[in-house]
Amino acid sequence: MRRTNMTSRRSTSAVPPEKTIQLGLFPLSVQLRRIQPSFNEWRYYGLSVQPDLFGGAALVRNWGRIGTAGTQRVDLYPDEGAAVNALIAMIRYRLKRGYIVTQP
Repeated sequence: MRRTNMTSRRSTSAVPPEKTIQLGLFPLSVQLRRIQPSFNEWRYYGLSVQPDLFGGAALVRNWGRIGTAGTQRVDLYPDEGAAVNALIAMIRYRLKRGYIVTQP
């Protein structure tokens, strides 16, 4: 297997402490972003838990390029606890991908 000396698309630099935001114990909404000018990457990801009309809860996800309308997806869950668990799992996944929390 031949390896080349390519740069990774993921940022390996640490986020400065003044840019980090502490989330609450059970967040109901959060805004994330990932900006890498060297790769022309200006992304946002929004998550929120909202009640639905049938007594359950919905996890609403918005994502796209900063400055555009982007895309929206709604995932339905039987109760708010399940939706919050999915929201927390999605936050963890996005943080591993290089996003930072901009608004809890």
